[in-house]
Amino acid sequence: MAVPFHRVSKTRKRMRRSHNALTEVGVTKCTNCGEMIKPHRVCPKCGFYKGKEVKTVKSAE
Repeated sequence: MAVPFHRVSKTRKRMRRSHNALTEVGVTKCTNCGEMIKPHRVCPKCGFYKGKEVKTVKSAE
């Protein structure tokens, strides 16, 4: 079995793991209702995409 000859320092270990960080998900505001949605997707609240109604959404009332 391979055993490391020298101990890996905290700095070197953390530098190796620097690319494993999570990134924040990009969100945009819906132009119709103002809800925060993922870009390039139909708004699940109002059904609009690029200012046009793409699908009809049933109201919760």
